[in-house]
Amino acid sequence: MKILILGIGNVLFGDEGIGVHLANYLDEKYNFISDEHTVNVVDGGTLAQILIPIITDYDRVLLIDCVNVLDGDIGDVYSFDFDAVPDYITWQGSAHEVEMLQTLQMIEMLGDLPPVKIVGVIPYVIGEDTTFTITNEVLEASKTMEHSIINYLKDLNVETTLKNSGAILQEVARTSYLRGTQWY
Repeated sequence: MKILILGIGNVLFGDEGIGVHLANYLDEKYNFISDEHTVNVVDGGTLAQILIPIITDYDRVLLIDCVNVLDGDIGDVYSFDFDAVPDYITWQGSAHEVEMLQTLQMIEMLGDLPPVKIVGVIPYVIGEDTTFTITNEVLEASKTMEHSIINYLKDLNVETTLKNSGAILQEVARTSYLRGTQWY
């Protein structure tokens, strides 16, 4: 089985880029090992519909992004399947989220959508000032997100081993724009 870890977000706006930053961080920190599966990490940025051929090439997708939640607080983490999005998740915090939601819905209508697990966090106000700094609330929340992602992979019989125990999410965020979108 081919598993895709897909980071979504705009790296120019701090918390807005958490999906990309966390995906890059996981790629830097861990080896993903399985006799039966392959795991690829992709920086999807804000590409949305351009990602359709990539998404449909995988058997499972783990999407990391920020989410908007009714009555939620900055730093709250949510994990859910795309085919069972809770009513309190609105996904309307930024333009890229709406485009990603529409992209997943289009792939689903075509019958090509693999199972998608979403791990999201409520960001601080997004899209106001250019910054590579992630807020303390989202940095703290990223630990919960990382744990959720590792557990999801473990449930799929993917082992994670440390590649770089010194990886620091905020440092990765400062250089995410240099990594660019990775195509596999």
